[in-house]
Amino acid sequence: MNIFEVLLIQPLANGLMLFYNLLFDNLGFAIIGFTIFLRVLLTPLNTPYLKSMKKMREIAPNVEKLKKKYKNDKVKFTKAQADLYKEKGINPGAGCIPYLLQIVVLIALFNVFTRTLAGGADTTAAINELLYPFLKLAPGEIVNTQFLWLDLTEPNTINIPALPFPLPGALLIVAAAIQFISAKITAPYAEAQDRVAKSTPQKSDDMQATIQKSMIYTFPAITIIIGLRFPAGLAIYWLVFSAIQAYQQYRSTGWGGLTPWMNRAGLLKSEKQSK
Repeated sequence: MNIFEVLLIQPLANGLMLFYNLLFDNLGFAIIGFTIFLRVLLTPLNTPYLKSMKKMREIAPNVEKLKKKYKNDKVKFTKAQADLYKEKGINPGAGCIPYLLQIVVLIALFNVFTRTLAGGADTTAAINELLYPFLKLAPGEIVNTQFLWLDLTEPNTINIPALPFPLPGALLIVAAAIQFISAKITAPYAEAQDRVAKSTPQKSDDMQATIQKSMIYTFPAITIIIGLRFPAGLAIYWLVFSAIQAYQQYRSTGWGGLTPWMNRAGLLKSEKQSK
């Protein structure tokens, strides 16, 4: 067993099976419960990022003024922006650690599913290799990988004989939709940056605004493309994780990039009236 297995895969496998035992031997409920638990653990790391995003939203008008003031001098603008961030106590890189951890956890969980929860009689022996003594399964015990209509160790796809490739299933589509909503909420400055980019001559501004806007659609697309090969259990993890992330971001900074849509739908007005 290598160090990656000892430090990450083994603890995750044990955590998942602990929730499996606690939640009625239901792997779907175990993934949901374990995902919420992991998100709570990462909250202290994510809090500085949420606070920085809130402050960045508050000083967005100041950044726009700096862009206009130094529209012909990128170096001076970059320094002025850095000084402004420092003055306001903003760290734009504060969110790197939780996002890197999220990717590492996703890779480790993928290993747990593909290497141990493959179904059949060998599942018990495979999972027991990673479990601590007090969590080991009895000989011949089968892990229940069924949740609703899904086998959580198989991709959530729809196969149509006339098509040479599978289509994403309902769970995968919902996971991508939640990822899109999460990305929109966590990118509150796309529209503002686009307006400023159009008013300044630097092509780099246009590129930056374009990249930020494209990422909102790229992440959900990647979720679907990769999810066509990932076990459905990972789609549940990604869905729940992204939903909690979106909620935490909303509580910290509001609707972000979804604000124009919420205004058009009249939901923000309704919110104010209800208060």
